[in-house]
Amino acid sequence: MFHLLLFAALTSFLVSRTQAQPQSSFDFQVYRTRVEPIFLKKRQGGVRCYDCHSALSTRFRLEKMEPGQENWTEEQSRKNFEVVSKLVTPAQPLQSRLLLHPLAPEAGGDPAHGGGKFWTSQADPEWQVLAEWVRAASPSASTLSSAADKTAPLSFEVFKADIEPIFLKQRSGHARCYSCHILGGRTFHLASLAAGTKGWTDEQSRQNFQSVLRVIVRGDPGSSMLLMHPLAPEAGGDAFHSGGRQFDSKNDPDWQTIANWIKGDPPEPPKAASSTASWIYVTNSATDTVDVIDTADNRVVQVIRGIELPHGVTFSPDGKRVYISNESESVLDVVDRKSGRILQKVALSGRPNNITITKEGDRVLVGIRTQPGSVDVVDTTLLRRVKNIAVDGGVHNIYLTPDGKYVVSGSIENKTASVIDLNREEVAWKLKFDRGVRPMAFERKADGSTSRIFVQLSDFNGYAVVDFEKRAEVTRIKLPDEPAGFGAIEGRLGTPSHGIGVAPDGKSLWVNGTLANATFKYSLPDLKLIGYVKLPEVHGSRGRPTGAVPEWVTFTPDSKFVYISNSAARSISVIDTQALKQVAEVPVGEVPKRLNTLSLH
Repeated sequence: MFHLLLFAALTSFLVSRTQAQPQSSFDFQVYRTRVEPIFLKKRQGGVRCYDCHSALSTRFRLEKMEPGQENWTEEQSRKNFEVVSKLVTPAQPLQSRLLLHPLAPEAGGDPAHGGGKFWTSQADPEWQVLAEWVRAASPSASTLSSAADKTAPLSFEVFKADIEPIFLKQRSGHARCYSCHILGGRTFHLASLAAGTKGWTDEQSRQNFQSVLRVIVRGDPGSSMLLMHPLAPEAGGDAFHSGGRQFDSKNDPDWQTIANWIKGDPPEPPKAASSTASWIYVTNSATDTVDVIDTADNRVVQVIRGIELPHGVTFSPDGKRVYISNESESVLDVVDRKSGRILQKVALSGRPNNITITKEGDRVLVGIRTQPGSVDVVDTTLLRRVKNIAVDGGVHNIYLTPDGKYVVSGSIENKTASVIDLNREEVAWKLKFDRGVRPMAFERKADGSTSRIFVQLSDFNGYAVVDFEKRAEVTRIKLPDEPAGFGAIEGRLGTPSHGIGVAPDGKSLWVNGTLANATFKYSLPDLKLIGYVKLPEVHGSRGRPTGAVPEWVTFTPDSKFVYISNSAARSISVIDTQALKQVAEVPVGEVPKRLNTLSLH
């Protein structure tokens, strides 16, 4: 019962994301001279708090010191101070995670700490230093009110109806929570089901309910072991969970269900059927899979398998077929959307890269990377290649213009964009550049015809602007010099900017910056820089983090969200286009590159 009371008391060490941060009442000088040295003290085995908490993605994240540096600079200490201040409750040591997490359970601490238990008693001199510092701080009104809000009892009925089934759920690639947590000696212990039954009795459910209360903090999902222990470290979870990473992201529907219950939110009513459903298709270029993300909840709902080195992806107008270029076999794979089954393989004239489809859906145009370069035309009724159109150079990317009258291919080697008249199926005109042609995006006029093409180029950190009617480049826009510091270690200096797109509403242009590890938003038609959004960093074993290496851009039909493929991070960033904020990161396969949006009404 004592542990239960402690968990119930651990209430407000983190300020709600929806509230403003109050000014800290903690003493910085005392922190720097007495508290911070504790984090550098070597413990059993020579390990310091710093060793884990400067490298792992935990809520207690300390600033990384340079080799040979023995102490933090004042600027670094102030950053550490801000982090630590969110892990303690003013005047309340026993409501402060910083003091409870490394404290032994029998002394009133949390059940587990990935770094072990440093203090066996609250009388430990280090624990007392921290407690004295916390007691000296003045509690704010917001802290007191938030603590009161978190004492409301949690609903047993919601637990039984919505939470317990999660523990019995078979999650892909994982054992059920139930399989391990019926074993003895577990802080989170579940009752064993009777032979032949598929659910708990009411009495057993009440036992499970009491067990779960020991591993949650009411009102605070981010402090609840039940949620943070099985959450992937890169998503902010604990460093290790013996049951594996049950949740790759906080956007996981089950994670959200438990979090809402802990916060005391009523369960969401069933959503009315939407008139439009949208999915993001992701080609994982270093595997044989294509992931499908449902934009309703940003989770992978389907994996298409058996297409080694998938490159481009597009869809039939009715959404029944998915077309995917297959570099390994030099074919166009025709896939049934609902089942994910490959229906047919269409032989191509050479190794393909990106693809597009006519508005009518009668022809798929496949860019052939093999020199001297061409575009294969695949008849979608006959499902065979019916023509090969010669262009200027091996094709890397290929696009349909907004009015559907032209197809534009780009060549890296020949530094050329070739414009194909779809009616005649031949090159109408071409434009030479001084650098290799990379991704492109198209701006439309009021009548739907093409106004401008925005072209990314090799070795140029920005994009060229082409007037479609004049058939000429009119200017180049360089991305800002800051942020910077990425691209060299990743070997991407020759491709400093890759991935560009015009939002469906035509009001903004989004441009990926590899050197900045960010995506930039420009207004249209004036091309004024609005701002940027940082992309995830990759934390390896070689010290400083590296970039996500963004590759592609696609949007939801309403232009509210933009999706960015992070090829080095094995993820897709979901960005709110108005707030300029990443709202989700979806784990996908190895080296995700091309993206495309399918919407069905």
